[in-house]
Amino acid sequence: MKLNTFKNGWYVLYVRSCQEKKVHNLLQENQCESFLPLIETTRQWSDRRKVLHKPLFPCYVFVKNNSAKDFYKALNIEGACTYIRFGKEYAQIADEEINRIKLLLNADGVKDLEINSKEPFIGEKYKINHGPLNGLDCEVVRINSENRVMVRFDSIRQNITATISKHLLEEYTVAV
Repeated sequence: MKLNTFKNGWYVLYVRSCQEKKVHNLLQENQCESFLPLIETTRQWSDRRKVLHKPLFPCYVFVKNNSAKDFYKALNIEGACTYIRFGKEYAQIADEEINRIKLLLNADGVKDLEINSKEPFIGEKYKINHGPLNGLDCEVVRINSENRVMVRFDSIRQNITATISKHLLEEYTVAV
């Protein structure tokens, strides 16, 4: 990246497998602002059950870079590989999208979060009209009579899918 083309904002740092928490902690220690969305999962073994916190986006850590120096400092962290790029452009994620991820992680009534990178298929369109996710547009997939909400983050070409109560949704209407 040329220093004169640097843009402030959130970048997506690709890290070695299973090193997300370590990289996030090292970034914090080096005064780099970072965000690692974690989800709670339960793992069952033959003799016990354990609750684990695993990354919502495997191998990704979001880094807020305010200068080209910050951009390169994050790359020098042990476990960091490269920034995600689409063509010649580095993937940047808007503050609004970071805030939406935080809302999804902390919202009551949202469970079973999953991540995938497939394009959403055409389905019912809704707008969430209550609670901390108020105003969020989403696409719903019905699975076993549950409402599965898919939110698309175009900047990193990822989707978040979650189960959400029907009473939080209203029909999406397009203004004519």
